[in-house]
Amino acid sequence: MKKLLAAILVLTLAALACVTPFAEPASQTNVGTVVAQTMQALTAVASPAPVATAALPSATSDLLPHPLYYLNNDSAGFLQVHRLEMDGKTVQQITFEPGNVETYDVSPVDGSVAYTSNNQLLLVEADGSDRLLLVDGGPLASDESYATSRVGNVAWSPDGKTIAFGYGGLNFYALDTGAINKVLENRVDTTPGIAVLREGYSPKEYAPDGSKLLINIGYYEGGVYALYYLSGNTLIRSGENAVTCCEGSWTPDGSAYYAASPYLGMISPGLWRINADGKVDTLLDGEFPGPLEFAQAPILGPDGQLYFFHYSLPKAEDIANRTPLYMVRSETDGVTGRTNLYPEPFENINEILWAPDASFAILAIAPLENIFQGGKAEIYYTDGSPSVPLVPFAQDMRWGP
Repeated sequence: MKKLLAAILVLTLAALACVTPFAEPASQTNVGTVVAQTMQALTAVASPAPVATAALPSATSDLLPHPLYYLNNDSAGFLQVHRLEMDGKTVQQITFEPGNVETYDVSPVDGSVAYTSNNQLLLVEADGSDRLLLVDGGPLASDESYATSRVGNVAWSPDGKTIAFGYGGLNFYALDTGAINKVLENRVDTTPGIAVLREGYSPKEYAPDGSKLLINIGYYEGGVYALYYLSGNTLIRSGENAVTCCEGSWTPDGSAYYAASPYLGMISPGLWRINADGKVDTLLDGEFPGPLEFAQAPILGPDGQLYFFHYSLPKAEDIANRTPLYMVRSETDGVTGRTNLYPEPFENINEILWAPDASFAILAIAPLENIFQGGKAEIYYTDGSPSVPLVPFAQDMRWGP
């Protein structure tokens, strides 16, 4: 039981950033000795990526389907946006801020980058030029100001015309006019004498057709996912079986969002489908006493199969500090015909980015089990082809156009 409690504590700390969009960025949050050790280890492994061509092995001219964007330390030790070109070799630093880049997203049209740093929303072209300040939230003087004044969580619309972002609520920035439209205002309670966040809103990911947006509804502790429809300014809450995190993806037609959790603690592990009407289907359940179904990074492939990472534990007492995960493929229910695509599970996965056609996944794997952000990025193919290393460290990976 002591082993189980320790594991729950470790995994809970790893999952907090997924469910609390209004907490401080992970690189600044004070959550005790574990995270302090994590960041110390990150400093050691997250070596600055060179601006010039990096000589990396096993890469070809058409290795990647799109440029790969990610965060890595610059020469001063601050997290900046970098881009790995489709050749799998050429790395370019895109942002050059005097502090960490905290959140960012890439225009699916031209590859320009919207990002937050120093409580500001900024924009640069795809080559890092023409830095433009869009929103300045000012200094965050106290913890309570995070409920009303923190600029964070960025999502770019599929047509590249609008940037959704969190700033005292859910906002949309129109690139053509510079107009900002706040559609949902955070609910903040000041009756205790300080500002306490009762309900806050920030974007996560647009549906492929741009008609709706998966958003985080954050509370003082924790949070859930919901759907915001742009037409009619309609908020659809998930209600029963509400999903709290983590990595997931929209179906290509935008009819549903698959979400999964590999964590145990304040958050339960499992696999869910959030339908367009807000109804949530639980596909894999990770509730006590077990079996506990851990899942991560589901994607619906062009072949109509569901690809994700999975591990099943018969009982809670079997859990280790980090649950290993198999790469699997199944029918859309996550169960029927489920097949392991690799014979062995992967250890210490921090992040997974699937190729759009689900032919491979890029895994960011930590060198140590107590590091919960980023890691060595390497391609693993679903057909069993040999893996291909990419860069020594990547965090918050996403595709460009």
